[in-house]
Amino acid sequence: MKEKVQAAIDKVRPFLQRDGGDIELIDVQDGIVKVKLQGACGSCPMSMMTLKMGVEKQLKEEIPEVKEVVAI
Repeated sequence: MKEKVQAAIDKVRPFLQRDGGDIELIDVQDGIVKVKLQGACGSCPMSMMTLKMGVEKQLKEEIPEVKEVVAI
């Protein structure tokens, strides 16, 4: 499943990079995806909205086994 999650994250990554940020996959365990937001995304006050409404939504659409995406 980790490979599927990485592929889905790679599709979202250009949108984050366009705004000076990035995302790193840390782990996938029991449907919980752990990521680290980097660059501008790491300090942006809207980062949690980006994480939930952007990254998490995309991953859940592509991979139904994903329950939640959390930033660590």
